[in-house]
Amino acid sequence: MSTVLFLHQSLILPRITRALKPSSFSSCFSLSLLRPISHPFSSPAASRASSIPTHDDVDGAAPIAVTERTMIDVNPPRGTRDFLPEDMRLRNWLFQQFREVSRLLSFEEVDFPVLESEALFIRKAGEEITQQLYNFEDKGGRRVVLRPEITPSLARLVIKQGKSVSLPLKWFTIGQCWRYERMTRGRRREHYQWNMDIIGVSRVRAEAELIHALVILFERLGITSADVGIRISSRKVLQALLQTYSIPEHLFTEVFVIVDKLGKITKEEIEKELVSVGVSLDAVKGLVEVLSFKSLTRLEDVLGPNAEAVADLKQLFSLAENYGYSQWIQFDASVVRGLAYYTGIVFEAFDKEGKLRAICGGGRYDRLLSTFGTDDIPACGFGFGDAVIVELLKEKGLVPDLIRQVDDIVFPLDVELEGPASKIVASLRQKGRSVDLVEDKRLKWVFKHAERVNAGRLILVGNSEWQRDLRVFLDTLKFSHHCLLLVLGVLLPSHNLHI
Repeated sequence: MSTVLFLHQSLILPRITRALKPSSFSSCFSLSLLRPISHPFSSPAASRASSIPTHDDVDGAAPIAVTERTMIDVNPPRGTRDFLPEDMRLRNWLFQQFREVSRLLSFEEVDFPVLESEALFIRKAGEEITQQLYNFEDKGGRRVVLRPEITPSLARLVIKQGKSVSLPLKWFTIGQCWRYERMTRGRRREHYQWNMDIIGVSRVRAEAELIHALVILFERLGITSADVGIRISSRKVLQALLQTYSIPEHLFTEVFVIVDKLGKITKEEIEKELVSVGVSLDAVKGLVEVLSFKSLTRLEDVLGPNAEAVADLKQLFSLAENYGYSQWIQFDASVVRGLAYYTGIVFEAFDKEGKLRAICGGGRYDRLLSTFGTDDIPACGFGFGDAVIVELLKEKGLVPDLIRQVDDIVFPLDVELEGPASKIVASLRQKGRSVDLVEDKRLKWVFKHAERVNAGRLILVGNSEWQRDLRVFLDTLKFSHHCLLLVLGVLLPSHNLHI
């Protein structure tokens, strides 16, 4: 509900500045205030229209030259987005949820440049991401790239800091990523991504913490385990199978990249690609069979109870019971994640209706740092994009009503009152209130504007000559607000401005 305050200048301004002396003002409205006599705040375009000369007004006026102009394409580049104020309110709200969850788990925020060295992201593993880079040569002849993901930037910073930081590190960031990829629902060529990473912890406890962060976020957003699940597996499962079939270690990464296409291409195409890189037909059939497992017990029957992959997964599921989120997770041997640097447990969240792509994903990457020429440090983390989760929130009707809110609107009722109104605005803002100073508008528009922006108070700055006309005008308006009219400088105690 907005409160309307009519502020007599002689009351408010002396409380702001002792030296201000009120001037006399003349009324600009007729008694109804609905038809302005000569109001400086009537439509500027309308007032200018009568004073703009035309060819008929000027004797011998030269023809006006018309220059042909070409309109630019006002759409953003394909796959990118503009953010209008209502979009920014939603984005900022979502980012605040990311930050609050990170705070709850005692993570610290870091950031990196969007523009990185190309070498940081070029790997020879056949990863799809290397074919989707926005990369180019800068004016200094250096190969650079708009980062397609954040983890390599994190690794670079960890290496740069060296022994100046104490392990473990618990860092998070929210940054923009760029990939030139085919667009689908929830998939664009740029997106913002929330990353949480734990550096320096080798135990499965780290993965359990990260999954706990995801569950906390989903619950804060109103999403339940009936809406979303988290599939979990381990790269070590596939490694153990490849070793069983005596497949050379140098083929492991290529096999991981191919297997990650499960669900995106047919099983027959997967088998064909595996054979093409040198995997025997018997090994292909064995791999495909195990990758269909959804039971950890069944995996244990194949790999044995002492297999490292089985031990890690059993420990994680045990921790999930203690954290209280076991209903959110499920074993799925087909989850391998497409990035080459993963080495252990991997996970991804998905919507159970199957309408959207993966909501987020991550895992352990204990050997990433050595690919950049330094000693390895155990690490794990996840990336959580903004696009898919917003689509899911819309699908579930969970997008909050993030209306614009303004504390005060200040409107001088005459042009001579702009100075006093400015002083009131400055004083209110110093008190920490959000204030919209409105000018050059009709009074009726101002009242409607106050409703649109959910203003807490509408402050009309006038003098005693406005009292009678303003009361008549307010009587003609139909508002849902409880309006309070204060005239002749009389402030009711319950509506003190606290200036």
